[in-house]
Amino acid sequence: QVQLVESGGGLVQAGDSLRLSCAASGRTFSSYYMGWFRQAPGKEREFVAVILASGGTTYYADSVKGRFTISRDNAKNTVYLQMNSLKPEDTAVYSCAAGRRIVADLGESRGYDYWGQGTQVTVSV
Repeated sequence: QVQLVESGGGLVQAGDSLRLSCAASGRTFSSYYMGWFRQAPGKEREFVAVILASGGTTYYADSVKGRFTISRDNAKNTVYLQMNSLKPEDTAVYSCAAGRRIVADLGESRGYDYWGQGTQVTVSV
């Protein structure tokens, strides 16, 4: 069992930066791939980024590529999402997720086993 707790959300202006954190419980954090997803009001949850267990491989949604960076610190059981050049369309509840399936669709919610409660990010014009 893994418990995930996000933090770092808030209200910012367009062009600002935020760093989200996701702290995980358990001693096997380093064996999980970790993803960030977001859900805006009235919209489906969408993939943002994922980092594999080793930390050496990352994938991003096209909408955030070049602006967001996912990273992890296995010693601290924490994954981060650095968000730069924020836009109003980035406004959403951001959730982190964990999985360690051998075969998984990393860009879809069904590829993950554990979820945090989410943190709100609001970007004003």
